[in-house]
Amino acid sequence: MKISLKLKYRLIENGINSFTAKDMMWLGKENGELLNLLIQNKFTGFITIDNNLSFQNNFDNYPIAVIILVAFDNTYETIMEFFEKILECIKEDFNGVRTIMHPGYK
Repeated sequence: MKISLKLKYRLIENGINSFTAKDMMWLGKENGELLNLLIQNKFTGFITIDNNLSFQNNFDNYPIAVIILVAFDNTYETIMEFFEKILECIKEDFNGVRTIMHPGYK
């Protein structure tokens, strides 16, 4: 997962406590291990651009909200084009996977 550090600060500006994998020193962790670390550390959500994540894990086993972003790339500029949709999804109360697609992605 490598989403612009600027995204973290945009989330924080919108009242969402946010950390990157680098902040937590979790770079290089496999998805299953990363999800377990998130739960052990009482995280309630996870945002990623790893589209294969939902196929690699059974989210019935994880009490966490996972938001998968689908876009042409993971640049800050691209993510900001659908940031409001991301914020709306974050504010929903759910466990499991939600996918948010960039408006121009087909």
